[in-house]
Amino acid sequence: MILLTGVTGFVGSALNKRLLQDNVSVRAAVRSEISELPKGVDLVQVGDLNPDIDWRGALSEVDAIVHLAARVHVMHDVVADPLAEFRRVNLEGTLNLAQQAALAGVRRFVFVSSVKVNGESTVLGKPFSPDDQPDPQDHYGISKYEAERGLLDLVSEKTGMEVVIIRPPLVYGPGVKANFASMMSWLDRGVPLPLGSVHNQRSLVALDNLVDLIVTCLDHPKAVNQTFLVSDGEDLSTSELLQRMGRALGKPARLIPVPVGVMQFAANLLGKGAVAQRLFGSLQVDSSKARDLLGWKPVVTVDEALQKTADAFNTSHKK
Repeated sequence: MILLTGVTGFVGSALNKRLLQDNVSVRAAVRSEISELPKGVDLVQVGDLNPDIDWRGALSEVDAIVHLAARVHVMHDVVADPLAEFRRVNLEGTLNLAQQAALAGVRRFVFVSSVKVNGESTVLGKPFSPDDQPDPQDHYGISKYEAERGLLDLVSEKTGMEVVIIRPPLVYGPGVKANFASMMSWLDRGVPLPLGSVHNQRSLVALDNLVDLIVTCLDHPKAVNQTFLVSDGEDLSTSELLQRMGRALGKPARLIPVPVGVMQFAANLLGKGAVAQRLFGSLQVDSSKARDLLGWKPVVTVDEALQKTADAFNTSHKK
């Protein structure tokens, strides 16, 4: 039995589907009663992730846990102390689950963290590796890093439970939201974009590839107490991503070659420096550890994943 948190999210719903296809028994920890999950999933209501949840009923007969639930980036956060709230959910909530899981005899705990633990950007051609000194820059990244440390400390206390940490970069696939969905909308409408001169390099990971690595890490003996970075194995510039996404959509990208320095200056004036960093900066990850240690490799190529993403977008916009 696999206990899955965050089952209704983008990654969680895809992972749940894959596990059921593989005939794996799934127990889904959810905030409240829901009806859209496939039949055969054992639901347990736990409320919002917090450090006070009693997990004992959810942990009965559980062999492994995949922990996806988290507090993520919040636009216009209104809490008085955002870092404290991120820590309450992502650090204390995670360790509460892990400690109870260890006591219940759970064999393995797979924690889906974030590349933000490594940092926000890389020098072109020098990707992040799992062994780099962590350098989280925002509240989310800090809370995820502290949760990683807490989980590994739990292991060092010889609880007997195995821990695996996975740090994905941006995840895309059918049903993707946020900036990636906005990009597809721009391309679909034929909006001219001033991004033709952006020659950065960014690692992405297709939803199918991330799910496959998570499934691999549930049982692989060499994954024990290891940290992995994951990507599609092909890094893209922002302009190349737009061009290839446009081809998948059947709407060629209309890119105007505006100098990056000009756009960066304008973004800083408008207080959009963080957005500019994601568009113009590089963020590369080295996923060779997963390939070398686990024998894992991506199950879909970038273009295959972009096509699946585009097909889902086109279908949803024709309804």
